[in-house]
Amino acid sequence: MVSLAACVIGFLLDLLFGDPVWLYHPVRLIGRWITFLEKQIFRFCEKYTEEKRKKKLLIGGGFLWVSVVLVSTGTPCLLLFLAEKIHPIFAFSLETFWCYQLLAAASLRKESKKVYEKLTKGTLAEARKAVSMIVGRDTDTLDEKGVIKAAVETVAENTSDGEVAPLIFLLLGGAPLGFFYKAVNTMDSMVGYKNEKYLYLGKIPAKLDDVMNFIPARVSAVIMLLSSFLLGLDGENAYKVYKKDRRKHASPNAAQTESVCAGALDIELAGDASYFGKWVHKETIGIPYREPEAEDIIRAGKLLYMTAFLTLLILGGGKACVLLL
Repeated sequence: MVSLAACVIGFLLDLLFGDPVWLYHPVRLIGRWITFLEKQIFRFCEKYTEEKRKKKLLIGGGFLWVSVVLVSTGTPCLLLFLAEKIHPIFAFSLETFWCYQLLAAASLRKESKKVYEKLTKGTLAEARKAVSMIVGRDTDTLDEKGVIKAAVETVAENTSDGEVAPLIFLLLGGAPLGFFYKAVNTMDSMVGYKNEKYLYLGKIPAKLDDVMNFIPARVSAVIMLLSSFLLGLDGENAYKVYKKDRRKHASPNAAQTESVCAGALDIELAGDASYFGKWVHKETIGIPYREPEAEDIIRAGKLLYMTAFLTLLILGGGKACVLLL
């Protein structure tokens, strides 16, 4: 019950206060560990021929994954153990604060709202800059429609990656399992690119991130479907688009929530985009009953919050019932 209480309080703190930017975020420490190991692996592999180098980088990716996961999960386990020795309330407070830091609903909604505000009260150039802070694609040439779609897609995809998935892991195993998920997800975001540099080093981290997100992404999509009905959005179309487009992505997971969001808003998302100066073909998701509008960013944020609330209510309530039996 202690981890459940810590998770619930952390969830509420995130919604009330958002990310505590005044404090160094633990995920940044994970990122620094990844960067350090990545440099060592590349340096070690430099001396090999091209063919051997590829194999060594592939093995290095596995070493990277194991090393990052062990440190990222083991450290909070050790600190919680030591905190428990000092006092149970101290350990509970520490775990609660970590749960608060590992959830990102308020931060995601806040950053996407900045894009909305720049579109409605600022300039297109300012909106492009704002959306560049939350997406991985090139934004310099995006028109207003492109900026809106990029912001909505990010909110939709990160409803799973940034909120529901970490919430599921926190509910299952408290802060240590939450850090385990964040380590896996951070590795994918840093080295999981299919470009020349990371094709081999990032292959194992990217595949294992797909594995870890397989169930959470589908849970997120189902709960988002329910949320679309409760918010008065087009739930029927959300279900229709979900069945039609949930596999239209290079990732087996990303289109799960994107398809629900596109259907709920009656717009079309995805399509070709530029990454690091190179155009990448992507299938479109959704049915374009209307053109995207700035207000869709706000609607996506509401869908994010409702999905997060229902996830906590359903899965947290389920865990409470099991613990009380």
